Amino acid sequence: MSGAKTALVVIDMINAYNHPDAEKLTKSVEERLPNMVDLVKRATDEDVPIIYVNDNFGAWKSSRDDLVEEAMKGDFKALVEPITPADETMFVVKARHSAFYETPFEYLLRQEEIERIVLIGQVTEQCILYSALDAYIRHFKVAVPRDAVACIHEHLAKASLEMMELNMDADVEDSADVQFS
Repeated sequence: MSGAKTALVVIDMINAYNHPDAEKLTKSVEERLPNMVDLVKRATDEDVPIIYVNDNFGAWKSSRDDLVEEAMKGDFKALVEPITPADETMFVVKARHSAFYETPFEYLLRQEEIERIVLIGQVTEQCILYSALDAYIRHFKVAVPRDAVACIHEHLAKASLEMMELNMDADVEDSADVQFS
């Protein structure tokens, strides 16, 4: 870490959960959401940049507000409402998996002079893993609080966290141990 400017990155938490894996994923989100919310509050209190990166689910004319509105109409409003971004929060829309793939995310991080990102959100074995890999190959330091990332398949999430730690030099730790400065 050594003084590297850090950002908290919230991945794919604006979600209506109307997909085949929703039942498994929502159970995982319910368990981990309090830690995610706590990290957002801590980052806000410590004046740490917070960046939401979210799938647009193929809605190419959607904005952040449209995505939030649609997610809040779903059956899982209770999983979205506590983690909804504040109006002033930076927000990047992505099409698939990685926060970096064909998005302005890397440009935003460089513009903000961010050197380290803390990834929270969903899905550990998909979007979190791919975003961590893309951050690593772009020379960003990565931290992933294991209790603030939700998964569909526990065994794949565990393997993904191990890969991030061993192959990408990510700091995999409990959310209570995350340091922003």
